[in-house]
Amino acid sequence: MKKYRMNKNTLNNPNGNNEVHEETCHYFNTMNSFEELGYHANCQSAVLEAKRKGYPKADGCKICSLACHRG
Repeated sequence: MKKYRMNKNTLNNPNGNNEVHEETCHYFNTMNSFEELGYHANCQSAVLEAKRKGYPKADGCKICSLACHRG
């Protein structure tokens, strides 16, 4: 299980997505505004949790959660 958090800031994302990052990602500790998503077995589960929390444009990071990255 890995810890995930989602970037609440969408300014740097051309599609306005909220990117979900796992704890090993370079971006994990660089976010100023984030939502903790907890521990998940995979990025799919973490992205679903972000969507349940009210972020319909949640998307996986193209570096650490490529399997969930849609663009």
